[in-house]
Amino acid sequence: MASQPHELTLAEASAAIARRRISPVEYLDALRARFDALEPRLNTTILPLWDDAREDAKKAGRRIARSGPRSPIDGLPIGLKDIIDLAGQVTTCHSRHLLDNRKTADAAVVTKLRAAGAVFPAKLATHEFAIGGPAFDLPFPPARNPWNTAHHPGGSSSGSGSSVGAGILPAALGTDTGGSIRHPASHCGIVGMKATYGLVSRRGVFPLAFTLDHVGPMTKDVASNAMLLGVIAGHDAEDPGSAARRAENYGRHMKKGLKGLTIGFVRHFHEADQPATPEISAALETAAKLLAKEGVKMKIVTLPSLNEFAGVNRAILLSEAAAIHGRWLRDTPEGYSDLTRKRLAPGLFVRAEDYVQAQRRRRELIAAVEDAFAGVDLLLTASSMDPACRIDDPAAVEITYPRQARTPFNVTGHPALTLMCGLSKEEGLPLALQLVGRFFEEATIYRAAAAYERAAPWKDLRPAP
Repeated sequence: MASQPHELTLAEASAAIARRRISPVEYLDALRARFDALEPRLNTTILPLWDDAREDAKKAGRRIARSGPRSPIDGLPIGLKDIIDLAGQVTTCHSRHLLDNRKTADAAVVTKLRAAGAVFPAKLATHEFAIGGPAFDLPFPPARNPWNTAHHPGGSSSGSGSSVGAGILPAALGTDTGGSIRHPASHCGIVGMKATYGLVSRRGVFPLAFTLDHVGPMTKDVASNAMLLGVIAGHDAEDPGSAARRAENYGRHMKKGLKGLTIGFVRHFHEADQPATPEISAALETAAKLLAKEGVKMKIVTLPSLNEFAGVNRAILLSEAAAIHGRWLRDTPEGYSDLTRKRLAPGLFVRAEDYVQAQRRRRELIAAVEDAFAGVDLLLTASSMDPACRIDDPAAVEITYPRQARTPFNVTGHPALTLMCGLSKEEGLPLALQLVGRFFEEATIYRAAAAYERAAPWKDLRPAP
């Protein structure tokens, strides 16, 4: 067991509670003390719900004492990005437009978590409507990076990444339309999974782009991520984009090691398309060598350029977002932060022809990635091309969003996971790699990620208190 409760991963906390080494209430109280100490600097939370969560943790403790845990996450706290509905609470989307948006029903993922016994201590900060950025002209301040509060935590699931990275929560849910789980996971030194499109229901989650949106787990480690995905995955007949798939034991191969796997290294993403900083390039090369040492066969794989994927994503995202935000943009544009308004407004001018052509090109890009998987089990790519920038540098913040290799797999819908692969030399900020799998082969991604995590020296590194 870790020396302090806040250092436990979700999987470790699950085992500790099942063995009666700590109660759900004791665990939650330790995390609340961590929150009280760090929140004034980190701004992770829109709506703190610790008192409600404590009552639920008491009930879970009595239930566990009586008959044992009902699931691996029984009594455990899970944070919710504040575009995910929680019955009886407001979903603000970090926007003044929705300050009174009180919900009467849980999102589908919350229903599953609640049935498994999870408790909910916080609705977490996000970029406004999951697209804005770290804006300073909203009712809530932007979340900050737990490794250095002067720096950007990534977005848009910024509060989710910051709270898990800081040890305030062992796990949180984020959403991902162009990389918004994997960006903060990369910058905050944690594990973020965007599963196959449709594997996790989006019902009860405020949409950004209907055909690109995903919901997924953000955790300190790979085993916890696989465990949490197993709770929230599965078909939802009320989500039009839901896949007809049942949840699985996604961690079933995590102890198998890497022998027999072939990984395609997509070097041109970070060498030519969006050239990465030298230390990120070096970290990726080191990771590839370590994977090979552990038994992987490495191949070089070429895909269409990042610019093509980004153009398709942008045309689709802006068009679909305009369908959601058009009335507000026309009637009450002052309700948005300046940054959000600037990002959403171009969608009003995208032509139907452009949207249709982007969807046609999308099918070709999916086919190109599928062709690449004919010869490999997984892809290895960069995540971000730079370490986290300063949060108060608008120009640097602006370029952090295009300088990445996450968006291709929102366009194609393939599952993709990011995890830490180093620290920057100057600021000691996390660097990350990305592993991408075939459709619905999340278990293979977790197998490789767990093997890398065991072999690499990064798993137990955490930001200073």
